[in-house]
Amino acid sequence: MKRRDHAGRVRSGGFSLNVFSEDEFKDVHLATLEVLEHTGVFTDDPEAIDILDGGGASVDRKTGVVKIPPHLVEAAVDSAPERVFAAGRHPKDDLMLDPGRVGFTTFGEGIRIVDRETGESREPTKQDVADTARLADAMSELDAYEIAVGAKDVSPETATIHSYEAALCNTSKNICVGPLSKWETEVMLDMAAAVVGGRDELRRRPILMPGVCPVSPLKLPRDCSEVIVASARAGMPCNILSMAMAGGSAPVGLAGTLVVHNAEVLAGITLSQLTQVGAPVLYGSSTTAMDLRLAAASVGSPECGVISAAVAFIARQYRLPSYVAGL
Repeated sequence: MKRRDHAGRVRSGGFSLNVFSEDEFKDVHLATLEVLEHTGVFTDDPEAIDILDGGGASVDRKTGVVKIPPHLVEAAVDSAPERVFAAGRHPKDDLMLDPGRVGFTTFGEGIRIVDRETGESREPTKQDVADTARLADAMSELDAYEIAVGAKDVSPETATIHSYEAALCNTSKNICVGPLSKWETEVMLDMAAAVVGGRDELRRRPILMPGVCPVSPLKLPRDCSEVIVASARAGMPCNILSMAMAGGSAPVGLAGTLVVHNAEVLAGITLSQLTQVGAPVLYGSSTTAMDLRLAAASVGSPECGVISAAVAFIARQYRLPSYVAGL
């Protein structure tokens, strides 16, 4: 099992980026609770609505708006595990996500790839998924493999399944995937279970990490909610990752963007914990600012770095493992 180096621990020296204080974090947290209680989040997934309604949320079934009281949100954060186990196909690739440690993975899904033979930019294929997975498998610097490119030479209806198959056959590291429905999640669970020896063994050794992206602002659409629920029931760690854009789908200021981001992630975590108390989750972020000239995400910008540092701080305050993208 890999135990990565510590990060964010208090030391006598070295560089650090402290975006805000603990008191300022409390302001963000309380504002988030207010948004979830009074504005709420939208979902069009009937099962998610039933789960949230049964857990004590206020549900408007006509509009799909769910208002979540503070005690439900805070109970969900408390019940989510502080340590998350992400298994590899071989124990040497097991990864424990625990407090203060940092690891690295690829990110996805790229929609273009530079052909290594011709140097031309083209759409990726299923073979490219296999090749990037094999490359990640050989790199000791990477602890897991997220599907790096999406296969465009297969049917769009089953492309995610094809990409997972290519990855599963070419790396023994934990694979982060982005299923788009309950059906895709269940197919991937069956594939992973076939590798490890059944669903019970998969629960013990979760080699699969589904990930979802709420739609900003404040939406948990059906494809997102279905994956959260299916992952919780199967015992798979689920990466709930907001992609809010300051100035676009979120307020232009840092604090307001963090409140929207936090509300989306905590709503997903609440759904997960109401489905199965103690279900493993990651506090994810690919949130950044929108380039107001180009209407594009400014990935790699100073604003992205500040937001990412803030997100990591928030996750630590909640005692949750974090997944931060876009640096």
